[in-house]
Amino acid sequence: MRPFFIALIALCFVTTSCARRVVVSPKKQVTVVKTAPRNHQVVVVRGQRYYAWNGNHYKKTRQGYVLVRI
Repeated sequence: MRPFFIALIALCFVTTSCARRVVVSPKKQVTVVKTAPRNHQVVVVRGQRYYAWNGNHYKKTRQGYVLVRI
């Protein structure tokens, strides 16, 4: 009887798939600002430096300042 239950459980694991449907979302639009305005503020969150102005937060990169969500 025990081999029957082991075979039944193994059959359930083999026949069921964990993968469902994969949905690929389109790339998000990235907002890059070349220079920060004079009235920007430096905000430190968990040791990371962000720049804030107009109610948005930006991260400094080589291309400029990239809009991020905190």
